[in-house]
Amino acid sequence: MGVCMEIRDVRKIYRSGREEVEAVSACSFTVERGEFVAILGPSGCGKSTLLMMCAGLEPITSGSILMDDMPVIGPRPSIGIMFQDSTLLPWKSVIENILFPIRIQRLDVGQYYHRARELLTLVGLSGFENSKPHQLSGGMRQRVAICRALVSDPEFLLMDEPFSALDAITRDEMNEALLAIWDRYHKTGLFVTHSIREAVYLADRVLVMTRRPATIVEDLRIPFARPRDQAIGETAEFNRICAHLRGLIDHRAVRAAA
Repeated sequence: MGVCMEIRDVRKIYRSGREEVEAVSACSFTVERGEFVAILGPSGCGKSTLLMMCAGLEPITSGSILMDDMPVIGPRPSIGIMFQDSTLLPWKSVIENILFPIRIQRLDVGQYYHRARELLTLVGLSGFENSKPHQLSGGMRQRVAICRALVSDPEFLLMDEPFSALDAITRDEMNEALLAIWDRYHKTGLFVTHSIREAVYLADRVLVMTRRPATIVEDLRIPFARPRDQAIGETAEFNRICAHLRGLIDHRAVRAAA
């Protein structure tokens, strides 16, 4: 498989006048090609900052981030991104929103139209091509956002808590849709979440971050084979892993507050 992305001793310090706030401290890990890696941690711990540095959208203070042995110093066509909000353009139709990155990259839209429709079918939105975002539910808008992130066939998909604003039932549905996409297209992914069960259900590995200044304190491989379904969430092993991760986060939170 080989290493797709390598994060080496990455730090992020925000400066305001004479004040400094260290958001991320000495983070190091690798992501193998084809892996789905979740970054788990409490709200405000620096997970999203780390993800945006991996996307090339936020400069690092020190350390390095490499993708295919090349420094990530800005956005790349080979990296797709999903944000917490769907960020759809309200005046454009579903299909136009999905194809928007293709137009931005000045590629031939006609060559990607079939892929856009294929993705819509996969996420259960066939027939909504001409709908506008205001006509869709929150979960449906996030399904469109998944299609938009994947339409250019990026090698690496970065996801910043994309389902955090959804209700529990819709969030479960989105997790199922994401796993179906993963089984179909075999991408490499980095997924930020503060939901322990979501991280364990979706990921091949879970990285646990401390509170700010954040660093990685656990790199746990998840033992469940793919494809997966919701039934694994009822198993003793699944709940044992969740309890271990919850205990680790709670322990670190108490130490940080002490």
